[in-house]
Amino acid sequence: MEKTYVPKGKIAGKWHLVDASGQTLGRLATKIASLLIGKHSPEYTPGVVLEDHVVVINASQILANETRVAEKKYYRHSQYPGGLKQVTFERQMEKYPDRVIRFAVRGMLPKNKLTARYLDNLKIYPGAEHPHGAQDPQVLNLEN
Repeated sequence: MEKTYVPKGKIAGKWHLVDASGQTLGRLATKIASLLIGKHSPEYTPGVVLEDHVVVINASQILANETRVAEKKYYRHSQYPGGLKQVTFERQMEKYPDRVIRFAVRGMLPKNKLTARYLDNLKIYPGAEHPHGAQDPQVLNLEN
């Protein structure tokens, strides 16, 4: 009978740096979600947050399918009657490119109580500068 492995003590998470320039939105989101969940690590255990952090730079330079760019809409509601707002993909990329990636990654994460904790470990910046140099994030090559 195999027992479930549960990591003991505080797990030191790694910091990963992902350059989003020239990357396709969906493929990038799946790889980021896998890193946040910790499936790349031998200590992976379902239901345990491994404290891996992902820093995404150049979020404003992601690529998307032409159909998605033309037809995708993001919705939010103010919780007041008639408060449904919609924003097109193009407009969202102009104003808040970080929200596009965050929304895509959120859709790839499991729908449970840990989703917010996973998203806390995701840092997204529209340009190449980020304030996490002290954590020494390891550059991650997503080309393979």
